[in-house]
Amino acid sequence: MRLDFYDPSTFGPALDGCDAMFLLRPPAISKVKSTLNLLVDEAARRGVRHVVFLSVEGADTNRVVPHHKVEVHLLAGTVPWTILRPGFFAQNLTDAYRLDIRDDDRIYVPAGDAEVAFVDAADIGEAAATAFADPATHRAKGYTLTGPATVTFPEVASMLSETLGRSIRYEPASLVGYLRHLHRRQLPLAQIAVQTVLHVGLRRGASASVDPALPELLGRPAGTMAAFIERERSTWLP
Repeated sequence: MRLDFYDPSTFGPALDGCDAMFLLRPPAISKVKSTLNLLVDEAARRGVRHVVFLSVEGADTNRVVPHHKVEVHLLAGTVPWTILRPGFFAQNLTDAYRLDIRDDDRIYVPAGDAEVAFVDAADIGEAAATAFADPATHRAKGYTLTGPATVTFPEVASMLSETLGRSIRYEPASLVGYLRHLHRRQLPLAQIAVQTVLHVGLRRGASASVDPALPELLGRPAGTMAAFIERERSTWLP
């Protein structure tokens, strides 16, 4: 069934027969009042019994990010909800950093000496499934999801080196150097801005805290960065 966030006429048919909804904001959408929030309202009218919203770490207090307005709307509405607030994704290594690691043997980001509690998206998915499986327990709760420990980018580079059998280095980028680097990669300007802001946030400790919520939800320890790198090893092979 077709769902278009920019076309509210698709909301009802897409929700027909659904009793639960996983809600994720597409990066291209910044105006959530006429998109995600309208979908939440339609879900309430259709009798959806549980919404799990994938927000971001700190969105409950950070009014700048679009996720904050969705959270506020959920809290004010009638549809039962659970909010997941993941920190910095381990999958940045297999996406945003992939070509730098594979082709240039380096991690090149403006993160300084930041410590980061990288979280594996696979664990986030399992946490969402846990919330859906037991909605009564997780109703009206928000969880910050992080990895089990903080690591620095030099430590990540060392793990990559050991797993790949070749030397991977961390090269701290300047803001100007990073902007030029992403521009040469021909990324959209909006994506360049977001990636730069996120890494500057890491310098300021944006993802430097470990939260116990994820292992409590999973009933097991959250995945480590070393395990993630071993699992995804083929991503960075020439």
